[in-house]
This record gives sequence, C-alpha cells and structure tokens, in this order.
Amino acid sequence: MPALTLREILALDPVRAAEPELLAGHTALDRPVRWVHSSEVYEGANFLDGGELLLTNGFGLMDADDEVRRRYVRELASRGVAGLAVEVGRSLPAMPAEVVDEARRRELPLLAMHRVVPFVRITEAANRAIVARGLSGRAVVRPWGDDHTAALLADLADRAALNQPEVEARAALAGFHPGPGARLVGVSLHGTREVGTVDRAVRLLGGAGVLRAAFPGDVLALLSLPGARPGDPVKAVQKVFRKAADPGLTVAVGHAVSGSQGGWLRWSDTLRAARTTLELALTVPAAEPASPDGPLVTSSRALALERELTRGGVDANRERLAALVQHALGPLLAWEAAHPSDLVRTLETHLRNGCSPTRTAALLHIGRQSLYQRLDRIESLLDLDINDPDLLGELLTATCAHRVVREGARGRDLYGSAARVRPAPTHPHPAYQRTA
Repeated sequence: MPALTLREILALDPVRAAEPELLAGHTALDRPVRWVHSSEVYEGANFLDGGELLLTNGFGLMDADDEVRRRYVRELASRGVAGLAVEVGRSLPAMPAEVVDEARRRELPLLAMHRVVPFVRITEAANRAIVARGLSGRAVVRPWGDDHTAALLADLADRAALNQPEVEARAALAGFHPGPGARLVGVSLHGTREVGTVDRAVRLLGGAGVLRAAFPGDVLALLSLPGARPGDPVKAVQKVFRKAADPGLTVAVGHAVSGSQGGWLRWSDTLRAARTTLELALTVPAAEPASPDGPLVTSSRALALERELTRGGVDANRERLAALVQHALGPLLAWEAAHPSDLVRTLETHLRNGCSPTRTAALLHIGRQSLYQRLDRIESLLDLDINDPDLLGELLTATCAHRVVREGARGRDLYGSAARVRPAPTHPHPAYQRTA
C-alpha cells in the first residue's frame, strides 16, 4: 500500500478544522508525507530529512526581511519537504507575498491555516494515520515477518531514527499504553524462541503491560509496571522471571525508566541495557554459582562493574586490568597458583554480599567455619582487613576484573596473552537489525 499523501493529510478532520488554503504547489498534492512536524525554528531546515509536512505559527516570518523569507522557503524545498503549513491571523496577519512567490517557484505546497487548531491535534492524527498506513503496507522483509511489535522493539533496540509521537503511535497500535507514572523495564531472554515465558511473568506481575516478540535465538520485551505499584520494579521483574522461566534460560533485566519522562530514548535505553547485560551474562563467568534447577536471572545493575571493565573490549583494557589485579591480589594469585583453592572467588562473593558470612557460606555451599578459615587465609596473604571500608571498592573491582579475563586465558598465562571474552556490544544483536 502506498504511503499517505499530502492530499490525504488535508482530508483529516483536525486539518480540515484549521481551514487550510492551498496557495502554492497545486500539482504536488500526491507527494508522500513521511511525518508531520511543528517547529518555530527558522534556521532548522538542515535538521529535516525530507518528506515532512512542516507546521509553523509564522511568528518568525513576521519581522524577517524579504530575502530571509525567500531563503527559508528555498531551504525547505531543497530538503525535500512535502509541504509547509503556516498559521495566519494570529502571530502572522497574512501570508507574505514573497513566501507565496518563492513556494510557487519551487513548486512547494504552501498552506495558509486560517483557524487556530492546536498543532498537537494535527500531528497526532496525521502521524497515527501515517504509522497505520506504513505498518499495514510494510515492504521491508524482516525475519519476524509482519510482527509490528517486533518491528518497534527492533527499532528501539537499534536506536533507529524515531520520535516520540511515532513511538507512541506504534506502541498504541500494538496495544501498549503506559499509564501516568508507569515504570518501563526492558528484558532480554536467551535459550527460547517462544514468548510464553514473558507472558507467564506478566501474569505473575498482575496489571503490567508488555511489548514482546521472538527473534532468532532470543526474546525481547518491554514491560510497563503501574506507577502505584510499591517496591523496586527491577527486583519485581527479576522475581517473577525466576518463577516463570525454565531451567537453562538466561534472563537479563534492564534498568527501570519513566514511561513519560525522557521520551522514547529512555525506552530504548532500558532495552539496550537488557541486551548488553545478556551479552555479558552469556560471555563473562558469573560472580555467583547459578541454581542448577533454575534459570539465570540477572540485571544491568548486577553487572554494572563488568560492563565498565569491558567497555571497549577486554583486549583494549588487558594491561590496565592486569595491573589492577596484580596490585590488589598479587599474593592471593601466587598462592592459588601453588595451592588449589577458591580464595579469589570466595573474596568476591563475600564482598558482593555485604560481607555477610551467612549469605556467603550459603552461596558457596560451605560451612561457616570453612568460610572463616578461607577469610583468615585471604587476610593473612594480603595483609589487610577485608572489612575495611576503604578497601572494599578496590578489592571488589580487582576480583571482578580477574573473573572477566580468566575465561579468555584459561589454560595459559592469565595475563600473558589476549583474553577471548567478548566485550559488551555497542549495538544490538544482529537478530534485531533490519534487513532489506
């Protein structure tokens, strides 16, 4: 199905209510309209991509001289806009003659809007119509076929060129309506090609909205939790996925963002955080042992340190990480090289759990007395008190860095050759990218 044309835009009720008068470009009414924008920036033509219908109240044209007005029209025409609609009678008493003349020279459709209609009504109606037409006649071949929800999630994960009205319109068409104060959380799953796990988690949450779609190898979802829901939304999402996901699945949860503040970029941020976290969860050894009879469910906050250490890749940071580890843990590494033990892992688990002996012993599946013996050995080798608040940051960073690089150097000198652990991605998984 062809794109929506300027002629069809003019037939929409909010546009007709503005009583538009076509002053130029009578032969160009069948131009396709890619989007409808409103702007009062009269030097911003270079920000347009072409195909837009631009709405303006004309305030900037009122005191401009003839040449500035003509240049404004020329720049819009050179950018390939579909048309210019100017509100007259309020800020601008009448359409300037030189604007009409230049528009006719350039065959640019020029509309005088004689009644005041809030531009938001026009843009909302027009852009919803454009999105609906585009989705119903999508020509791009994607691995998920005609799944419009998948198309939107892919665009968000890829941070494609979008704007808030477009995102909201496409989300609404998919039945996704984040309410006032809603908190959005991105989720990425590996190990399944079905969305049933997400659906089960949503039912357990109760009252949550969701956009979810299956991609080759992975499932991506954006959850909306009501603003009135008490508690930490990330913890709530993790909790339900531990119940809903089958053993062997890996579930990565992004951070919580506002559904209304910050716009679609925040929606994109939590989805991208979930994807980056999934990559880390699949490539970096876990800090704590996973339950053998359950899924691995983690979050972007839990892997924040790993993300920072691998920014730019392990190879690019190898020397820095090696120096950091050697400075903080040198005697401990030398001991482990000569005596089979698990002291570095014990130290990291202990630090990550607030130095709680009960929690650490339970996670390592050892008795408290055995744990105390390990901690005494660690303190003796490092000649420090691991409960010293001034040392916690350094020790935790060093133990994490040691874990990040050890898989890439297994069976070799740990810091003598390049690590093979993949860095966190700077772009979404290829499955999320559009294909022509």
